Amino acid sequence: MSIVTRFAPSPTGFLHLGHALSALTAWRRARQAGGRFLLRIEDIDPGRCHPEFAAAIEEDLTWLGLDWDGPVRVQSQHLPEYHAALNALAERGLLYPCFCTRADILAEVAASASAPHAPDGSPVYPGTCRGLSPAQRQARIAAGERFALRLDMAQALAAAPGPLTPGPLTFEEEGEGVIACDPAQFGDVVLARKDAPASYHLCVTHDDALQGVTLVTRARDLKPATHLHRLLQALMGRPAPRYAHHRLLTDATGRRLAKRDKAATLRDLRAAGWSPDAVREMAEQ
Repeated sequence: MSIVTRFAPSPTGFLHLGHALSALTAWRRARQAGGRFLLRIEDIDPGRCHPEFAAAIEEDLTWLGLDWDGPVRVQSQHLPEYHAALNALAERGLLYPCFCTRADILAEVAASASAPHAPDGSPVYPGTCRGLSPAQRQARIAAGERFALRLDMAQALAAAPGPLTPGPLTFEEEGEGVIACDPAQFGDVVLARKDAPASYHLCVTHDDALQGVTLVTRARDLKPATHLHRLLQALMGRPAPRYAHHRLLTDATGRRLAKRDKAATLRDLRAAGWSPDAVREMAEQ
């Protein structure tokens, strides 16, 4: 089977060295195996994503010497597909509307003596709206209350076994082998936010399957999310790719490079006179 990898950044800022490592890792794996390397723009969040950054991503990758196969998939151009995926889950009773604000959730969590936390450190949703009756939900929707759509984790776990996943959920991590999944640690995750038509988790699961991605290479901080993605793959009847989570690049203090911390961008390095080869070497050293 031919290998297919992808680089899927969000256009919320300019690319930095951490992005260069991710892109180079996926690109090299595909090119060395004679496979395909795809570029996807994950711009599903209208409040944080901007077209000028999407254009800059392609420019920076080209400057770095990377090429990709086929057209760039831009998620905001495929919203009906994500709506259809959400509707399919909703029709099976796996989603429910959540009217809670962040303040509501934090207040309820604060009142709990031992509130569990998800792998990213955020408090697990306490299930406030899960117990609403259909009539209560419809009344609040009719009244114009904004809501998110959450996955009913208990129902999802019960529904997950299927033709592609007849046994316990697992995923294959390069260098580690088969890992047992524990998606319950995420609780009732949001699959469609109040201000965004679908979540990262739903869109990445849908797109990787649609595009035939066979090897997901991404930074180690996203490894915990694989537990949840495998559950969504099972629920949606999608095949499971292999995974290879690479190291994180950090600054001098050991902090992960991030756009919000104003990490030096590829454009900064280019303006300072760095060559593409030098940047590639620095990212991969």
